Amino acid sequence: MPSLIDIRRRIRSVRNTQQITKAMKMVAAAKLRRAQERVLAARPYAALIRDLLGSVSARLAAGEEAAHPLLEERPEQKVLLLLLTGDRGLCGAFNTNLLKAAQAFLGQRSGARVELEPIGRKGRDFYRRRKVPIAGEHVGVLDKIDAAAARSIAQPIIQRFANAEVDAVYVLYNEFKTVLSQKLVVDRILPLRTPQAATGGEYLYEQPVEEILGYLLPRYVEVQIFHAMLESSAAEQAARMTAMDSATTNAGEMIDNLTLYLNRVRQASITREIIEVVSGAAAIG
Repeated sequence: MPSLIDIRRRIRSVRNTQQITKAMKMVAAAKLRRAQERVLAARPYAALIRDLLGSVSARLAAGEEAAHPLLEERPEQKVLLLLLTGDRGLCGAFNTNLLKAAQAFLGQRSGARVELEPIGRKGRDFYRRRKVPIAGEHVGVLDKIDAAAARSIAQPIIQRFANAEVDAVYVLYNEFKTVLSQKLVVDRILPLRTPQAATGGEYLYEQPVEEILGYLLPRYVEVQIFHAMLESSAAEQAARMTAMDSATTNAGEMIDNLTLYLNRVRQASITREIIEVVSGAAAIG
């Protein structure tokens, strides 16, 4: 049976851990609020550029759009996967689910040459120890997401696809739904599937449609990567806040159980001492 000192030391250790997890929960909640605002602000822009691209594509003659290199369909013999994970842990199964999905993606394309480009330290560290080709890595960019960071990631990928160095580009990330739920998403971003035009508006173009399309397609790829980064960041903070809330609750339950056990041990110790005193007095008498 552990001594009272050991139990008190254990309670103190768990209480210190509880204070840390509670502070991490509050920090994650503050970051989630900002990340959620950015996601909600970016969604209308992504929808607008998707609608505009669909409208431009609809004006092209049949077969004309296939001339653009970003729309060229090829057999997927060389595939690039953008894997968005977190830079830190303590966020429940957030990173684990992404890595499992990435492993499943690699297993489904065993006949193709698949390269990885991890965005986030956890994915980078996981695949550094495995025999998977890594085309590039981006660590720390999810802490401060901006359009320039997304553009710096997208431009080399666009160039590699245009040069036929890769036949398809996919992005794997967690989409933010609610604080308690995230959705694993695997999207093909290259070659592009031109979206359908919305029926709610009409656009007038000053430049030739082909010129506008040539400008919009790279921007559309950049927006898709930027949007995925924002979604992943918000989902990570939501997962971390939920995990730290559960850890804080579990620590409180553990403290209650240890306190109850401490009282029982102390009561047993007092009872034993009383019995020893009474037995000694009876022996003397």
